[in-house]
This record gives sequence, C-alpha cells and structure tokens, in this order.
Amino acid sequence: MFRPIRIGLCLSGGGAKGIAHIGVLKALREVGIYPDVVSGASAGSVVGALYAAGKTPEEMIDFVRDGSLFKIYKIILPSDGFTKLTYLKEKLQQAIPDDSFEKLKRPLFVSVTNLITGESEIFSQGPLFDVIVASSSIPLVFSPVEINGQLYVDGGLLANFPVAPLISRSDVVLGVNLMPQEPVSEKTVQNIIGIATRCFSLSVWANTQPQLSRCHVLITPPHIDQYHVFQFNRYKELVELGYEAALDKMPEIIDAIETARKARNALKEAVVPLRGQA
Repeated sequence: MFRPIRIGLCLSGGGAKGIAHIGVLKALREVGIYPDVVSGASAGSVVGALYAAGKTPEEMIDFVRDGSLFKIYKIILPSDGFTKLTYLKEKLQQAIPDDSFEKLKRPLFVSVTNLITGESEIFSQGPLFDVIVASSSIPLVFSPVEINGQLYVDGGLLANFPVAPLISRSDVVLGVNLMPQEPVSEKTVQNIIGIATRCFSLSVWANTQPQLSRCHVLITPPHIDQYHVFQFNRYKELVELGYEAALDKMPEIIDAIETARKARNALKEAVVPLRGQA
C-alpha cells in the first residue's frame, strides 16, 4: 500500500531552449533525484523521451551536440511551405532502441495538437518516434505528422506544459517552464516571421500560465527568453542555464520531497494501529 515517494517532472516546449532541460536533469542527478514519471511538449518531449529511455545528461548533450542536428531546425521553406523533421526521427531511432512507449524505462506522457479535431491529446502508449516528431512540429514551419489517420503538430500549441498526467501519479511534481511571458523589442515584430513567432509564443503562454501553479516546485531559468527557439549552436550555454536554475531551486525541491515523505510516514503510522485493531 505504501509505495516509495514518486517524483513527476513536466518539461515545457521551447525549441532549442529545451536543451536547458538537460541541465536541470544533470543537477537533479547530482543530488540523487531521479524523476519517476515525465511529461513533455515539443522539445520537452524529446528530452523527456531520452530521459525515460535511460539516457544520461552527458548522452543527451551528445544527442544535441551533433552539428548535423542543427539542420533539422533551420527555417528553409520549400515550395509547399513546409519541411519535415525526418532527421529528428532518425536521431531518435539511433538513440532509443525501441519505437515504443511501453519499452521505455519510465512512464512518459507527450502532448500533441490534433489539427483535425482542434484538440490537445496526450500519448503514453504505442509507437513513440512519430509522436515525438509530431509534438516538435512547429506549425507553418514543419509538416504535420499523420498518426492513426489524424494530423498532428506541435503539442505546445494547446498544451505546452502538460502537467495534468503527473498529478495523480506523483507525490511531488517538478516543472520546468522555458516559455515565460516577457516583453519584446519593437524590432523583433517588424517582419512576418517575427510577428508569427511572437503570436505563437503568446498562444503558448496563454495555455501554460494556468498550469504552472500545479507544480510543487517550478523552475524557470533566468534570461531564457533571450535565446531563440532555433539557436541550437548555443547548447553549452543553455545546458548551464538549466543547471544553475535547478541548483538555485534545489533547497525547495529537497524540502518538497521531505515534506511528502513525512506526510507518507505519518499516514503509515496512523494506518498500522488501525490494522491491528481490526
């Protein structure tokens, strides 16, 4: 009846900024904290899948360090206006042995947006790679991904912070938000790409903000807004940013875990005498 304390980790989307998630996992690992269940959107789903597959932070850094990986996020629009994340799928196939949620070492929940129904969906079973690619497919940049006869795009469009699946499965919920709402300079919204990017970011914030309070501890790396969603070449800085942000929150994280553990022990001590009376 009394299982160990379970820790949930929600990883938001954010394009290249998602590399900061690796730094967070590195900091947690150093103090012996290994989240038991993970959820993610877009870039958060990529890092979440690697973690759930048992990859170390160092192996995740190798995953993003490959220079050719940068190519998958370049905005090079062919004649039909879209490009595909084929290379991301190839990289996932190389890094993760089985194309299956069930074969992962830890439970993973991934948010995607169904273009047909207009609804957010959470995948946690079945084939893995196409779901991760779909969750990472930024609208108007990457082609939608067909899964079970439906078309899916970036999970962040409607659920960039998919914390809901963790609530009933975790005693302590940690969250990492990489898309805070921050003012931008007028210069950044003077062309069609800048305006489209800003509109997408505002949509993401609108669906993220109501979910943040559901975490026991929320990590938002400072100055993360200064990085562009396609700046994969700055991966070292982003890892360090996430690492330092997690270290700053570590006292809160440890306190939340200890509080949950004490509550569990108190409940256990209260139940045992009742069993004896029965």
